[in-house]
Amino acid sequence: MSSIFDILAEQRIADALKRGEFDHLPGAGRPLVFDDELFQSPEQRMANRILKNAGFVPQEVLLRREIAALRKALASAEEGEGVDEAGTAQLRRRLGMLVVTLGSLLRR
Repeated sequence: MSSIFDILAEQRIADALKRGEFDHLPGAGRPLVFDDELFQSPEQRMANRILKNAGFVPQEVLLRREIAALRKALASAEEGEGVDEAGTAQLRRRLGMLVVTLGSLLRR
């Protein structure tokens, strides 16, 4: 449920868009860059930037990607697309192991 202030703000933004008030702003057409993490110290931001530039991916992200891929593979296997019962059981075991690993990683 929107408040009257939300509706009014949306209406004013729409009116400004129609008048073209946002057309010639600096950086128009370029993606926004959100590199600054406001609640981290400058040292932590620098360390994160170095790791990101080096291609480091946290283990949690890798686990989540693999879990998503296994869930997709299981969904297609359950639709009968080329995986037998033994293969499906193996996918389920691997998925269960990864979910448990992720859970223990997040509890630290």
